[in-house]
Amino acid sequence: MNFIKYDNNRSIQLFKNVLASFFIKGWSALVVLMMVPITLSCLGEYQNGVWLTISSILVWIDQMDIGLGNGLRNRLTIHIAHGNTKEARQIVSSTIAMLICIIFPIMILSILFIWNTDIYSFLNVIPERIPELRVAFLCAVILVCITFVLKIIGNVYMGMQLPAVSNFLLAMGQTIALILTVILYHTGNGSFLLIVIANCISPLLVYLIAYPYTFHYKYPELSPSIRLINLNSALELGNLGVKFFWLQMAGLVQFLTANILISQFFSPASVTPYQIAYRYVSIVMVAFSIICMPFWNATTDAYEQQDMEWIRKANQKMNWMTLGIAALLIIMTIVSPWVYKFWIGEDCHIPFGMTVMMALYIFLIVQSMRYSYFLNGIGALRLQLYMTIMTFIFIPMAWIVSTTTHNILWFMATMSFCITPSIIVNMIQFNKIIHNKAEGIWKV
Repeated sequence: MNFIKYDNNRSIQLFKNVLASFFIKGWSALVVLMMVPITLSCLGEYQNGVWLTISSILVWIDQMDIGLGNGLRNRLTIHIAHGNTKEARQIVSSTIAMLICIIFPIMILSILFIWNTDIYSFLNVIPERIPELRVAFLCAVILVCITFVLKIIGNVYMGMQLPAVSNFLLAMGQTIALILTVILYHTGNGSFLLIVIANCISPLLVYLIAYPYTFHYKYPELSPSIRLINLNSALELGNLGVKFFWLQMAGLVQFLTANILISQFFSPASVTPYQIAYRYVSIVMVAFSIICMPFWNATTDAYEQQDMEWIRKANQKMNWMTLGIAALLIIMTIVSPWVYKFWIGEDCHIPFGMTVMMALYIFLIVQSMRYSYFLNGIGALRLQLYMTIMTFIFIPMAWIVSTTTHNILWFMATMSFCITPSIIVNMIQFNKIIHNKAEGIWKV
């Protein structure tokens, strides 16, 4: 099968980015896998579970951009496709200004919350086991809030149809975090506070270096300027961005609250095996996202030029890849006991049933990505927004299931159940659109 046909510049650039991203994301996945045992050795199962719970909360803060990042990448691709360099620079400037306005009050409110709340009760943590929890949490929030603005650099590269560069920046941040963690471990300084700081400051360092390179060397024509901040441009981006933001939040409600809910319903220690199973199985999702991510903006470009044939061909390739993902997940699940033993030794036990449920959940996420990346690229967001209602019933349903069964596997089954209806709707809408049969609510 001819997987990539070199029929135009779009396909060639997409292929180059997929190839480069495989190497970069492969390294990134390896770094994440290496980080698990070294962090577990530094903190132990209990403290590691608390750190994983805190990191989930930090991702909430990191995603509070009301969808401006994804809105920017779409608008930037459109402006570049039509040669509107001035408008492209204006949208970059406006986005950065809006991000600063968003994150400053969030940072202040977060600091006040952490300082004035019984954070130990909130996270279900025993104070004697992590006495520096409050300070560590404060440091993490401040560092993540600063990074929040600078990470727009990654969206600029994705808007330029260069997702491999965005992946490289993320991989470098993870690599620096690993190096710092190894140093802390071997010097005997792997305290909870220092591990948290090492993980949060690493991506910030990368973006601080990438900012001048991107806007003063690589793309000076996109360099942000205060005089180019435009309210109308910002509102245009905000209207699209809010839709992306709502979709992001819907996904995060389930994914990121899982750690907090497991900590509350079961114990902080239960978060560790759950996250280890997730990081093992999600390697497949990472590989799939490498392929999907370039399709987002390539689809935007193809749709703007009414090249529906290119989208249909790309869909056929996705069908084959999804089948391959399913087969790989089955193999990974079967061999998981031996992989866990080699990877983390006897430090933590991961039940086989947990890996099975995680594999099912990851496959459903892959199915969701398989359609939503195309739909996002062409701006078909309305039906996806309607279906977010299923995600927001996850918390009450998880509470009922967990308190009734007291079994984390049923909790994980609830996660899979809540994302299935939206996958079905996305599949129907996508097929209607590419075959020019979309009418009524199925239209873009």
